[in-house]
Amino acid sequence: MEVPRRPQPSSFTLALPKPALSSIGAAEKVTKKELMTELQEKMDRSTEKDQFGEETLSSEEESNVSVFVEAPADSSELTDTNTFTAGSKLSAQDSFSEESSISEERLAEEARKKSEEDEKAAKERAAQRQLLAIEELVMSERNYLRLLQVSTVTIRSNLQQLQPPLTNLDSMFQYIEDVINVSSRLLSLLDQKQIQPGDPLYLETLCESFLSLSSDIEAAYREYLANYNNVTVTENSYKQKEALWNDIVRIIKTSAPEVNATSLSFFLVMPVQRIARYPLLLQTILKHSEKSHPAYALLEQTAHTSIALNCRINEYKRFREVADKYKKTETLTIKDKINRLNTHSIAKKTARISQHFKHETGIAPKLVDEEFDALEGFFYVLEHGILELLENVEMYLHHLQGFLACKTEEFDFDMDGEKAPICYKEITTALRQWILPTFEKRMRTLIHKPLCALRDLLVGPRNLIRKRLDKLLDYEVICEKSSLSYEEQAVANTYRTMNTLLLNELPQFNGLALQMIWSMLGTFSCLQKDLASDMEQLFQSFAQQLPHSSLSPKAFWEWAESAVLEGARRLETLCRGVQDTLNAPVDQPQSPSFQRRLKQLMDKHGSGKIYQVVGTVVGSRDLDLNLAKGELVAIISEADTRGDKRRWLVDAGGRRGYAPSSKLIRYHQPTDDPPPSPHLTLPESMTGIRRHSYTPEGRPLTVMSQPCFQVFAAYDFNARGNHEVSVRSGELVRVLEPHDKRGNPEWSLVEAKGGQRGYVPSNYLTIMAVPTASC
Repeated sequence: MEVPRRPQPSSFTLALPKPALSSIGAAEKVTKKELMTELQEKMDRSTEKDQFGEETLSSEEESNVSVFVEAPADSSELTDTNTFTAGSKLSAQDSFSEESSISEERLAEEARKKSEEDEKAAKERAAQRQLLAIEELVMSERNYLRLLQVSTVTIRSNLQQLQPPLTNLDSMFQYIEDVINVSSRLLSLLDQKQIQPGDPLYLETLCESFLSLSSDIEAAYREYLANYNNVTVTENSYKQKEALWNDIVRIIKTSAPEVNATSLSFFLVMPVQRIARYPLLLQTILKHSEKSHPAYALLEQTAHTSIALNCRINEYKRFREVADKYKKTETLTIKDKINRLNTHSIAKKTARISQHFKHETGIAPKLVDEEFDALEGFFYVLEHGILELLENVEMYLHHLQGFLACKTEEFDFDMDGEKAPICYKEITTALRQWILPTFEKRMRTLIHKPLCALRDLLVGPRNLIRKRLDKLLDYEVICEKSSLSYEEQAVANTYRTMNTLLLNELPQFNGLALQMIWSMLGTFSCLQKDLASDMEQLFQSFAQQLPHSSLSPKAFWEWAESAVLEGARRLETLCRGVQDTLNAPVDQPQSPSFQRRLKQLMDKHGSGKIYQVVGTVVGSRDLDLNLAKGELVAIISEADTRGDKRRWLVDAGGRRGYAPSSKLIRYHQPTDDPPPSPHLTLPESMTGIRRHSYTPEGRPLTVMSQPCFQVFAAYDFNARGNHEVSVRSGELVRVLEPHDKRGNPEWSLVEAKGGQRGYVPSNYLTIMAVPTASC
């Protein structure tokens, strides 16, 4: 009998769904191993072994369960066994699926609750951090403002009491008042709402306040930061003096003991740090704020505004540093300039000159900036106008001072009993002592002083414009290169910075300068109007005491005009007399050396080339001569080598050089007898002296029986200066004085045809007798 073979065990696999994994901690408590153990127990309770085989639960895969059943030898048994096994398997599968779904729902519910709790806790933590950041911004702002006020009020006032006073102390606190003002305004806007930092409206109020003051914050902080370098320089100068610095530290510690500060920079650096901290604080608040917050968009705008504000301040500070570097005017000696020369500077200047020559010759095109060229041209027009206006104002004040210096009231003119002169004296005294000094003071304060300040301000832009031209030449040399070195890139950046600075700042400077000029011209008009009003008020008080006060207005002004013209004519006559006296010809004593010089020059150059020096000549240029008044010279050339006729080449008796032509006049020898007169001479039997006529000593004039004589020019004479007059031979003249103002008879003051007056040599005149009927 054949023994049946044991059938091969057939197997089936029960696929179990994987449990849903969650990232939360509750799902992690149920491990896969525990789930498999629970599942094995349930399968054991629902499955029985038979005689043909056994049931096995395998956990070979984490997500699958395999059951192996041994097949019976008989086919009927196998069929029954398979039927039973399949039923058991389906029952276990249904039970396991139900339990698994319950477990998944429970795990999902726990995970959801945990997630909600964590999300709520995260929101609470973010809100807490947002509140802390807002409180930090506000509280640090209050503390910052308090320390600035301590430094500017308490410490500054105590330092001002030091003896001797600290130099440049006020410059250290420059612009800090603006910083304090804008900070206090920011806090006052927050306090006006009377809400707490925890209120959502508080953040909105904070952002709106900062945005509304952003322009003021930028204006205040950028000027302070640009001036902060001066603070450190001044403080370092104080540290050089040990005793002085110890006193400063003592005052600082006494004035603010709670902060333990040991220098002024401890307080004065706070604005520099504060403006950079605004973006950090605002970004921290933004980080811990939800996007659903009502003020989130406004907060984001405020944070971006604070960052842009810092960027603009840094850019402005960089521009100011470039401007301060190049607008300074250095006064260097030749030795200092030579010491500064090196190979780099020589190469740089050579390249600039070469580039400039290329522009002038057309070899290389010039970089044209029409906008800047227009601004530069307008600046130079303004500069010329300011300098001309200042020169005119100074001349005006100079003449006014000359009038005030004439103290006529100090002289006694013996005018007792004369009402009109006394009134004029009172008017002049009031003008000189009260009205005009007040006018001069206002003129200097309102016009002259601002004009001088405006003139000094022209130096900075002028130096920047000139330095820009140098940097432009350097830039043109390197701009064609494809790659630039570090130094060349620095040169390009410097030029761009200077060009941008001038394009931004020069229009503002030109506009403000023009506005100041118009304002000063308007002020000058108002001052003149006030002066006229004061003088009219003064004259009205004396009008009844002056002559002609009873005349009608038309008749009075006609009288006043005629009186003024008559006074002007008299003044002109007086000035002409004074000028004639001052410009009288020089009479050089004929010493032996003078005679030798005269003979030497005449033998060498002839009498027509001999000139005399009318004033001391001091040489100021190469080949110029130093000549004394009255010295004789001979003219070699009436122009210098450049064709300038104001400098004559002269021979001073061996020395040759140049002398100004205005200091030279033709020399006439008084002892030389003139050529024979072509006119009639007087009979020698009749002698007499004609009034106003020249009578040479030792040569009595003969007269005709009729006492009627006239003086004529015997020779042509050409005037060489304002004090002389030209006459022609035979021209009738009238002798006013037979000598000059010094009593020298060699020159006569005459009146020629047309009323012209001046000096002519006396030996060029002759006397002629005329019939009585012609006299």
